[in-house]
Amino acid sequence: MKKNVLYPVIFLLVPILLAGMAYAALQPPAIIASAADSESLRESESQARRLEGTWRMQVTIRNCQTGDPLRDFPAYLSFAQGGTLTETTTGFSPSLRSPGHGIWQRSGGHNYSAVTEAFLFNPAGQWVGGQKLTMAITVVAADQIDVTATNQLFDTDGNLTLSGCATAVGQRMKN
Repeated sequence: MKKNVLYPVIFLLVPILLAGMAYAALQPPAIIASAADSESLRESESQARRLEGTWRMQVTIRNCQTGDPLRDFPAYLSFAQGGTLTETTTGFSPSLRSPGHGIWQRSGGHNYSAVTEAFLFNPAGQWVGGQKLTMAITVVAADQIDVTATNQLFDTDGNLTLSGCATAVGQRMKN
């Protein structure tokens, strides 16, 4: 006859589990709620300053000298665990610019830095250069980021052909 090896373990654990359940049942609801609220608050605070996730951005291209807005458009920024970044914009036609790929890192406190690069094409589909975005990002609330960026365009030889400035406000994407 085969002996049940789990029986002694279960026999020892049942009284411990029952005692824990009885203890919880005897606690005033305020203590249980307080513990749950504390856990929720800790989780909320840690999420509040995290950059990871996808953000719906409203980008404003600005005159670098005056700061005046030139045009607005939406974009997406997706920050992955480990420091990679994917960016998609409506600022260019998809046939003229690839999605941006890049890296990000925490620079201290609630501040981050990021860089993305994308390929640029002419209307005939020929590669004509690239775009580099350099961003300073601040997580201002659990679901909001502010971005200041420089925009550089390069030809296929890597020569800078145009540069510009931008700001953006982002809202965390949720279900």
